[in-house]
Amino acid sequence: MDTPVMPSEKTGPNADTDSFSIRNIGIIGAGQMGNGIAHVAALSDYGVLINDLTSEAFEKAMLTISHNLDRQVAKDLISEADKKKALARIAFADSFAAFKDCDLVIEAAVEDEGIKRSIFAGLCAHLKPEAIIATNTSSISVTRLAAVTDRPDRFIGMHFMNPVPLMELVELIRGIATEDETFELSRTFVHSLGKTTAVSEDFPAFIVNRILLPMINEAVYTLYEGVGTVESIDKAMKLGANHPMGPLELADFIGLDTCLSVMQVLYEGLADSKYRPCPLLVKYVEAGWLGRKTKRGFYDYRGDVPVPTR
Repeated sequence: MDTPVMPSEKTGPNADTDSFSIRNIGIIGAGQMGNGIAHVAALSDYGVLINDLTSEAFEKAMLTISHNLDRQVAKDLISEADKKKALARIAFADSFAAFKDCDLVIEAAVEDEGIKRSIFAGLCAHLKPEAIIATNTSSISVTRLAAVTDRPDRFIGMHFMNPVPLMELVELIRGIATEDETFELSRTFVHSLGKTTAVSEDFPAFIVNRILLPMINEAVYTLYEGVGTVESIDKAMKLGANHPMGPLELADFIGLDTCLSVMQVLYEGLADSKYRPCPLLVKYVEAGWLGRKTKRGFYDYRGDVPVPTR
């Protein structure tokens, strides 16, 4: 790998020497979402620093990014030179102190409010005053998370879809204190990645998951009540509703722990029984069957072909 371009050396695509602009990006979390955001940002000429608990997590993320870039090269979407330049723009941040020159820091940790609040409480002291903080939360109140920081006016929800390199949409969610400048800078940044924005009000699960996760939860209830098998439910929705992926297969792809977390946020935040998480979804999470990432969920992925578990 080439020597990474450090943030102080970077001039990004929306650089403006006369006013604040986003040039250098910090990302907290090297998992599926974090490495996907790093991928598209580096490919769009931003300098990127990724922070995670271990350098091993970063190295794993870099292997994933390199592999996904290879796919784009194979499809003639980018050149081999583009790939090398993108990888050279990404470096490891061993602590939040490394984000001191970042203009935007995106939190992409697990969907757990306690963990996110802890991250934000420890992050702010290391950032320059004008830096923007974004959370990639898929369901948690942006206003509530912003209140933990020293800059709720420079805080925004920036919900990327999974897998980030392929999905076009990013939901932008303003907290009650988010300033217009923060919103406009964030929207410009997202558009510079080749993404399209949908603006959501700060209500539980926003737009996509407010609609999608109850559908998945209802599919789990359909399985739980014996209306259909895993295979028949997914087949029905793929062939009957023209969905590219069945709801249970999609749940495994998202992660059953994430699905449960979003449903809990909806149930607690809106106090409506229609959002009650299905007991079978709870049981799978309790068993550690979280979907693809643990090799078992509604399907068993340990063999060559996924096999329904019910």
